[in-house]
Amino acid sequence: MGDTPADFLEFAHARSDQLFRTACLLTGDRHLAEDLVQETLAKMYRSWRRIDRTHAPAAYAHTVLVRTFTSYRRRRSAQERPVERLPEGTEASGDPELRLTLLDGLARLAAKDRAVLVLRYWEDRSVEETARMMQLNPGAVRTRSLRALQKLRAVLGDELLADLAHL
Repeated sequence: MGDTPADFLEFAHARSDQLFRTACLLTGDRHLAEDLVQETLAKMYRSWRRIDRTHAPAAYAHTVLVRTFTSYRRRRSAQERPVERLPEGTEASGDPELRLTLLDGLARLAAKDRAVLVLRYWEDRSVEETARMMQLNPGAVRTRSLRALQKLRAVLGDELLADLAHL
């Protein structure tokens, strides 16, 4: 890595954990999440000289991650694979059983629905930021959020979803 710019290495080291947590939420699979983070950082490295670092490269990295995930899901015909336990490094707050139920519910949603819910509600991103990251217009994000929440309610049940709001 002698040619690797020091600022890229610093960036990759600082953002990898957050990217990994997001990738775990999107995929439900620790190994696939690691692959997505690696692919995201590789894409970032290839264009590092062109990335304007004054305009939030971390947000750009999350955008690349989400787009890589949705692209992967389009390419792949296999269904989700269940995982035995949560990935290491996640914050353990609230009821662990409820958290596992939510992760299972998210795994049953389509990739774009899951991405919208993770970005909007788990990572607390704005509609506009989510729209930019997913290459959608804000109205489409609002509509997809509403429909994805309805699907999640159907999977989890209304009472359980109310409990999940407290996580």
